[in-house]
Amino acid sequence: MAIEGLTCFLCYAILAAVLGMFQFGFNTGVINAPAFVIREFIANCWWSRYNETIDQDLNDFLWAIVVAIFAIGGMIGGFAGGYVGNKVGRRRGLLLNNLIAVGGALFMGLSKLTSSYEMLILGRLVIGVNCGLNTSLVPMYISEIAPLNLRGGLGTVNQLAVTVGLLLSQILGLEPLLGSKGAWNILLGLSIVPALLQMVMLSVCPESPRYLLLTLRQEENAKRALRRFRANVNVEEDIEEMRAEEAADQTVTHFSVIQLIRSSTLTMPLIISIVMQLSQQLSGINAVLYYSTELFVETGIPPAQSKFATMGVGVVMVLMTLVSIPLMDRAGRRTLHLYGLGGMFVFSIFITISLLIKEMMNWMKIMSVISTLCFVIFFAIGPGSIPWMITAELFTQGTRPAAMSIAVFVNWLSNFLVGILYPKMQDVFQNYTFLPFTILLACFWIFTYYLVPETKNKTFEEISAIFHKGSADRRAKRLAAKAKRRSARANSDE
Repeated sequence: MAIEGLTCFLCYAILAAVLGMFQFGFNTGVINAPAFVIREFIANCWWSRYNETIDQDLNDFLWAIVVAIFAIGGMIGGFAGGYVGNKVGRRRGLLLNNLIAVGGALFMGLSKLTSSYEMLILGRLVIGVNCGLNTSLVPMYISEIAPLNLRGGLGTVNQLAVTVGLLLSQILGLEPLLGSKGAWNILLGLSIVPALLQMVMLSVCPESPRYLLLTLRQEENAKRALRRFRANVNVEEDIEEMRAEEAADQTVTHFSVIQLIRSSTLTMPLIISIVMQLSQQLSGINAVLYYSTELFVETGIPPAQSKFATMGVGVVMVLMTLVSIPLMDRAGRRTLHLYGLGGMFVFSIFITISLLIKEMMNWMKIMSVISTLCFVIFFAIGPGSIPWMITAELFTQGTRPAAMSIAVFVNWLSNFLVGILYPKMQDVFQNYTFLPFTILLACFWIFTYYLVPETKNKTFEEISAIFHKGSADRRAKRLAAKAKRRSARANSDE
């Protein structure tokens, strides 16, 4: 059965765009499986230079830098994403960004040949910048080319691409394939492939019609792009919807990050966007993605089997993201996010229990794997894709790039903090490592329940109106309160 609005060319354009999110997923997971081999590489580099064994704490620190520097790059790229999207466009920004990816892939791929862990760290930083730009530009581009009735489902394709990239990195990272001492640098260097592929595929796609019409004021080019995406000569309805958004946001081309932060009418949607990003990264999912192999080893599973359990995490994420695509425009963003956070809260408790009593009961290692997989299932249902999507939906054309920059920066900052602090958390909290995540998940669920609106099947203008009305109501209440105080003072003076 044909889906209304879903054309072959639109599918092609989305596939080309989400290669950027595939790159993000691949480089998030690629470091996991060969962790022990890369640690050994760092130790060998140190020995060859100084003819002495590296201190274990220093080795742990350098390994944490290799993992977490990726997020530093992501913060830089993510924060620049709004500026790049406005200055050169969504599509051209993605095309230029692939040059950064090629550089990062070459640094990582050549690090072993040069016996330089510094080159590996630099490569991870550069590919992080690329992925940060991707996480800002790709959701922006897809949300702006998707028809209203498909925006939710197509927005979920972002997360699907991330999970496919994650899974492929875990499969290729197995020791019989590219996770061995002799091939791990090739595994990391494979980031060059999606970069080159996107450069070829995206070059035949048009720019975002919204960007063409509302930012560049090129109405004919916007109509031409819409006709290609919709496979229909009649695109007046889409143009009218964009015009309505423009009328609701007269400052369409003038919002900077500072102006967005200072805008009282946009305070609430900005807070929601930030908290939604935090609910994704501070949920504990990155502890699973970065350190799942070590987590499974801690529960008593042999290292060889732990890698396969980690691969199971990737398979589950792909399958559940596929399941969530049709649900996104049926159940709604808010509902799915609540279910996702609630399920993660429950299974984070089970992960803690399995760590606590792993020595008492042998079958607890099985429970730890099942709990981790269920934790990932509920992440894929809600927090995996919704934060990226809802930030693009809560803001209009003039404020969207600045909002995406702030949200993506917060996402990568929290990503970095989890990546760098989780090993220390393991030392401090030991078997209670997941307890802080459990508390945060409860807080995020309460916030979502009371403050996050449903955006399903609403235009950008309708969503914007929700917050403008709320801001007006709050202003009216403040004025009424001031009037009441003045009246009380006048009565007391009499």
